[in-house]
Amino acid sequence: MSGIVIIGTGEAGVGTAVALRTKGYQGDITLVGDEPHLPYRRPPLSKEFLKGDALPETLMLRPDAFFASSRIDLRTGVHAHSIDRPGKKVRLDGGETLSYEHLVLATGARNNVLSVPGHDLDGVFGLRTLDDASRLRARLIEGQSIAIVGAGFIGLEMAAAARSAGMQVHVIEAAGRVMGRAVSTEISTFFAEAHAAAGTQILLGTQVTALRGNQGKVAEVVLSDGRFIPATTVLVGIGVTPNVDLAEAAGLVVANGIVVDACLLTADPAISAIGDCARFPSAHTGDLLRVESVQNANDQSKLVANRVVTGETAPYQSLPWFWSYQGPLRLQIAGITTGYDSTVVTGDRAAGAFSVYCFRHGRLLGVESVNKPADHVAARRILERGLLLSPDEVSRADFDPKAFALGAEASAPR
Repeated sequence: MSGIVIIGTGEAGVGTAVALRTKGYQGDITLVGDEPHLPYRRPPLSKEFLKGDALPETLMLRPDAFFASSRIDLRTGVHAHSIDRPGKKVRLDGGETLSYEHLVLATGARNNVLSVPGHDLDGVFGLRTLDDASRLRARLIEGQSIAIVGAGFIGLEMAAAARSAGMQVHVIEAAGRVMGRAVSTEISTFFAEAHAAAGTQILLGTQVTALRGNQGKVAEVVLSDGRFIPATTVLVGIGVTPNVDLAEAAGLVVANGIVVDACLLTADPAISAIGDCARFPSAHTGDLLRVESVQNANDQSKLVANRVVTGETAPYQSLPWFWSYQGPLRLQIAGITTGYDSTVVTGDRAAGAFSVYCFRHGRLLGVESVNKPADHVAARRILERGLLLSPDEVSRADFDPKAFALGAEASAPR
């Protein structure tokens, strides 16, 4: 039988299956994923789950019974081997083939590997899956030491969790600032200072050249400046690579992701790509983006499901937004702030409650907020509606983002 086949059981894949049924699709839906677990949420893995505040069963996107009652054929622990585009079939490992009317690639991404001597020692981890997080949680032991390679969101979230467990924490970052690819200099500086004040040793502009062990277990990290850092556990968080192999082998265009149009279609009208693996044109900046966020995965899944069911070819226009919880600090980002040329800071930085408005050529790109959820909500409203906001307006002492958003909306022509 032929219907919708979805490769990937993360937020994007499950979201598509759920949205198809919600929209009234009555055909067959098959959901295929590599991992043996029920589909689960990844963001808590580096936060609540690591700290022991969440159990595996609380992470599941849907209970097992949901898939059966919704007539979604969930295949876990199954790998998609290849795509036969002319025949509209997906071949699974083991030889089984699945026919499709439409194929949705939600293949996600995989961790980059630290290619240095000793990378395969016991005690060296990545953090991408539930199994990764379970093994790491068992190693959060008071008095032990952890070296975290990479000061992105995952690395700093892990640092906060390890500190709360009483571990000695070193964060090693090759770039000159933390979270450098994602946030402004102001936010980088604030978070580096906050982590250092809490006891984390942050080493910037430093690379790992080797990992050394004792009886097969990691014991220390060798740095490019000649230092040695003791570590009973090493977490590698140096970014991810989109899973494009299946698409590339099928002749689809890939370039830091599976390339899709504004409607999230590949060059093959029977194949869509969404989520972390997809590179799409931004409706807000015109740039080609590949966005790694739950919001993006969920919104794209709804758009594709609606197109499949109704035939509507609306472009994807959702505003990207993100969050990272690092100990008591709550970072929320509306929009894509990279590429800014000026910033305006509001709020009380000393108290750890402030926002950074990022502009390019006087146009607001995005807003980064620390412990200011109301600012984040207002920023999303401003950006989603394309309201014009200048650096001078934000710099005014009486600037109120919520009042600005509501006032601009009320005065807009209808």
